[in-house]
Amino acid sequence: ATQDEVDRVDYSRLERYRELKDQKHHDEVRREYESGIAELQSELETMQPNMKAVERFDDVSTRYKSSTEEFEKAKEDARAATAAFNEVKQKRHDAFMACFQHVSQELRSIYQDMTKSSKHPLGGNAYLSLDDTEEPYLGGIKYNAMPPMKRFRDMEQLSGGEKTVAALAFLFSIHSFRPAPFFVMDEVDAALDNVNVKKVCNYIKQRSHEFQCIVISLKDIFYEQADSLVGICRDAGTNSSRTLTLDLSQFDEDVEGDDQS
Repeated sequence: ATQDEVDRVDYSRLERYRELKDQKHHDEVRREYESGIAELQSELETMQPNMKAVERFDDVSTRYKSSTEEFEKAKEDARAATAAFNEVKQKRHDAFMACFQHVSQELRSIYQDMTKSSKHPLGGNAYLSLDDTEEPYLGGIKYNAMPPMKRFRDMEQLSGGEKTVAALAFLFSIHSFRPAPFFVMDEVDAALDNVNVKKVCNYIKQRSHEFQCIVISLKDIFYEQADSLVGICRDAGTNSSRTLTLDLSQFDEDVEGDDQS
């Protein structure tokens, strides 16, 4: 050891060993220090540092950095997915409400037209209401119809004819949103009296320029308003069904010609 290193050694703890009495005392002090040195060496061995700790730390740091980058990317992807979801949700809401508002408005007009008469020139009232205004496509739609001169009541309490008129008004209002060129109705007039049958006939006749309509009916009033008739009967000779057709438009032309003459 250099002189500087020796000078830096703290000898204050050796004060009690400066005057050794004899060799036996000297040997006891020596054994004491050797035992202390052995204990310190044993502690140092147990405290031996892991030389791979730095390498492991670098590996953990790299993985942490990679995980942090992946986490940030996942958060960005989540924000993008949320924004895309909200955009689709808004479009869905707008599309639903556009249809709902159109059908609701048309329903009032059509139901009034189908229920008005000389005694009740204003007709009845019908309207739709949403169960869930925030996300209407997840809830139900309630339909209420009030025939002329009748108080508010649930649809279940209406008569068969009143339910039929309300159902047809709702059907026609839905059809008006995205009209189909073809319409088939099977005995929709079964529960209607002649007055309401005539109202349904007039409505279909007014809209005949917008779509073709085939009505299966047993009521003469529908026959009178039709452009052509198709009848199905049993052919006894062949024991099978037979179809009969009659074009009524030619008779309209004959009537017009007679009126002009």
